[in-house]
Amino acid sequence: MPRKISVTVWNEFRHEKTHKQVKEIYPDGMHAVIAAHLNAAGGISARLAALDEPEHGLTEKVLADTDVLTWWGHMAHGEVADEIVDRVQQHVIAGMGIICLHSAHFSKIFRRLMGTTCSLKWREVAEREIIWCSKPGHPIAAGLPEPIILEHTEMYGEFFDVPEPEATVFISNFAGGEVFRSGCAWTRGAGKVFYFRPGHETYPIFKDPNVLKVIENAVRWAAPAARTTITVSHRGEIGWFEKK
Repeated sequence: MPRKISVTVWNEFRHEKTHKQVKEIYPDGMHAVIAAHLNAAGGISARLAALDEPEHGLTEKVLADTDVLTWWGHMAHGEVADEIVDRVQQHVIAGMGIICLHSAHFSKIFRRLMGTTCSLKWREVAEREIIWCSKPGHPIAAGLPEPIILEHTEMYGEFFDVPEPEATVFISNFAGGEVFRSGCAWTRGAGKVFYFRPGHETYPIFKDPNVLKVIENAVRWAAPAARTTITVSHRGEIGWFEKK
């Protein structure tokens, strides 16, 4: 039997403790809803991790056993320790996949991986989002309707300051006329990176079956065939082309 994809679902897990509206939607946290879907999907084993755990729940042992890390953060990006960001980056470069959700565009790890401000336009008035697939046939788009419609969400608009994606899988449009590259994929070293826009905490976005299916597809896409070790060091003598 093939080994299950090991996923760590990381959540800041602050809004659910401090905001009544969010707690009512996600009493056990957004990460619990995502993990429950992944664990029921088949071939995936998902665990939870959160900001206030020791080492943010992202110990070296946990990351070494993680094929794909999903990340949601919003109100406490600055509280993520730089040494944990370094650790996560090293694991991504070595092959671990990472999926950054919604406001994780401003997380330390996403900005580190992108090397840009990752800034964007935004507006929160519970408006309709229509998510169009701009890359049919991509594994992350498999089995999804065209389009995906979210009736109440927060708007993100261009310009989104990220490097040009290697694949733009989804594009969203909103009531105010804004558009946004809402599903973007990159590689960093041996690791795959996917950013997915939906997921504002005051709406039940992570209870939408199509949103959860995108995350599931992204997990399967980002899972590495094998981990590698990438180091930067002095090469030493050349040798290969010397005449014998």
